[in-house]
Amino acid sequence: MATNIELDPKLLKKAMSLGGIKTKKEAVNIALSEYVQKREQAKILDLFGTIEFDDDFDYKKQRKIK
Repeated sequence: MATNIELDPKLLKKAMSLGGIKTKKEAVNIALSEYVQKREQAKILDLFGTIEFDDDFDYKKQRKIK
């Protein structure tokens, strides 16, 4: 998808330098990918404390069942 956006040139240059990235397009795509990944991981943190565990569950016994 073609789009025109104004990017902070200093920030873009620093991102490209840190990542060893050669093109602006690659830098933006990597940044978007990392942004999405970070947000998805944050959703996982919301699940902590919402799952009930059975203290009597024997996971080793379940491994033997085939």
